[in-house]
Amino acid sequence: MNYLAHAYLSFNQPEVLVGNMISDYVKGKTQYNFSPTVQVGIRLHRAIDDFTDHHSATKEIMNLFRPYYRLYSGAFVDIVYDYFLANDRQEFNSDETLMAFSNQTYAALQNYTEVFPIKFKGMFPYMVSQNWLYNYQFDYGIQKSFNGLVYRAAYLNESDIAFEIFQQNKIIIEEQYHIFFDSVKKFAAHTFQDLLKH
Repeated sequence: MNYLAHAYLSFNQPEVLVGNMISDYVKGKTQYNFSPTVQVGIRLHRAIDDFTDHHSATKEIMNLFRPYYRLYSGAFVDIVYDYFLANDRQEFNSDETLMAFSNQTYAALQNYTEVFPIKFKGMFPYMVSQNWLYNYQFDYGIQKSFNGLVYRAAYLNESDIAFEIFQQNKIIIEEQYHIFFDSVKKFAAHTFQDLLKH
């Protein structure tokens, strides 16, 4: 999953949120440089990613992207999950609720910029100024995220086909999203409680 989902599954705990958001930029033993609660967020992020990668719904959606993007198909699925979460009225019951959550997330993260890994620290101002979390609800927000994936990826040179696949298969993808998100919420809550015990 992408940034909105990881923020949402941080259970309103600021340091868990930090770990969940920076996890992809933390390598090896450097995770132990952070506070115990940030480390919980890092491990939670990784557990969620592993659960996501192996879920049958993720595999179904990946099959739409795989003929064109092969190993990167999962990265496109992560982004489209955020689109459907942002538009899920069971989770965000209004546009205003999504906006409030986005602003609260940025405000919480702002208090921890001194511990951000360099790459995330450089990216964070753009996340805020372009309001990524809120704009995942729009097609153009997903298109920009796809473009960002191409920019960062070593072996991608376009995302136009991916965007067409997303637009043409929204009904199919949304069905799989609902199957997936119900299960990942339960998994994340259970994993979070387990991590707090250790």
